[in-house]
Parts: sequence; structure tokens; C-alpha cells
Amino acid sequence: MWRLWRKIRKTGRVAEPAPARPAGPLTSVAARLGGSVQIRHVDAGSCNGCEVEIGSAFGPVHDAERYGARLVASPRHADALLVTGAVTRNMVEPLRRTYDAVPGPKLVVAVGDCARDCGVFKGAYGVVGSVGDVLPVEVSVPGCPPTPEAITAALRGITGR
Repeated sequence: MWRLWRKIRKTGRVAEPAPARPAGPLTSVAARLGGSVQIRHVDAGSCNGCEVEIGSAFGPVHDAERYGARLVASPRHADALLVTGAVTRNMVEPLRRTYDAVPGPKLVVAVGDCARDCGVFKGAYGVVGSVGDVLPVEVSVPGCPPTPEAITAALRGITGR
């Protein structure tokens, strides 16, 4: 036990340096929202692959909350919607109502290929279209499913951290 304590004391704190701040077109979005962003996640009809990656992005390894992005339970508390999946017929109206419940200024983030352009579900009988066909999308994250690093990078662009 004492050997381990001495080794910990001798080594000290070890951590990776924070990645460089994102630069690019999303800085205007960050300026509009003013730093930290409250996010409401909406599943519009996905296969849950993106949800697993979102869970990893907010988990202890990638920890998107340290960059000022936080998931909230109500759209009334949110600044942004994180939408996954192709929009199904049954989710068009709930998605619009959720968007309307978010106070302004607000933005929509389309996560995954299905949310961006319907992915493999393009042309399916139950699919109305992509998120961009229903709501104004400002940020999109490519991938099927996107990696937690890509999701975290998009959220860092929104928060400006």
C-alpha cells in the first residue's frame, strides 16, 4: 500500500493537454448563444447508433460538458436541439412542436447521416425526409454513426470553447 502511495506522490498529476480551440464558421453561433449551451436530444427515427455515440460523447472519456455543452430534459430549458435519425411520419409534428418550444436564439444540430440526408432509410415508406426538410439545420455531424470525437468537435464549435 505504501509503495503505491509513494509512486502516486512521486508521479504527480498526469493529464493530457486540452485540444486547441475550434476555429471556423461556427463562431457566430457561439457568439449568438453566449458560451455554454443547453441541449435537448430528439430521436426522430434513428436506429440508436447515434444515441450510443452521444452517450459516449457526454461520458467520462470525452466529457462534452467540460466544453460548456449540457443535456437537458426539457426543450423549454434548451438552446439547441440535437436531432438524430431520419424524420418519420409520426415524428414530424412532435419534432416541430419541440423546436417551437425552444426559446430563441436556437439552433438545430443534425447528428448522423440519417439526420443529414436520410442515409440508408432514403425512400422508405415511413420516412418523410431528413431533419433539414422539416427544420432549419445550422450544424450537421457526418457519420454512420458519427464518432464521439466528431460530436464533441461540433459541440465545441457551438460553444466556442
